[in-house]
Amino acid sequence: MATTIKINGVDRSVDVDDDTPLLWVLRDVLGMTGTKFGCGMALCGACTVHIDGVATRSCITTIDSIGTSEVTTIEAIGATSAGANIQKAWLDLEVVQCGYCQSGQIMSASALIADNPHPSDSDIDDAMAGNICRCGTYVRIREAIKHAAKTASQGG
Repeated sequence: MATTIKINGVDRSVDVDDDTPLLWVLRDVLGMTGTKFGCGMALCGACTVHIDGVATRSCITTIDSIGTSEVTTIEAIGATSAGANIQKAWLDLEVVQCGYCQSGQIMSASALIADNPHPSDSDIDDAMAGNICRCGTYVRIREAIKHAAKTASQGG
């Protein structure tokens, strides 16, 4: 069934079944491979995108549930203030090790900073819960989120 969804500010028409997960529409239909497949059960966070600014697991989000909502992926998160600050902090603090989970980590962290520009450790823990990093870069991730928040508050 033909469906139009807004992804990264652009209306995209896709011909898929209504129950097709957004993840597979992004990766297989549209060729946007920045969003990763991890577990397929919304447990690891690798597939995180924003739907109307909310961090959402795309592996369990069906295409028919999106409606007129705006989908933002890792490919466009740097165009937002929070996303740009998070991406810069990730580079400044050398967060990435293998990198597989990082698009999901960045998407969750960007949603946090956009919603709460001065997160506490508890806020960070809550927002990042469910984003798994097999390399164990959690300490660097936390520091990068704090760095992004500090940079944003200083106007940078």
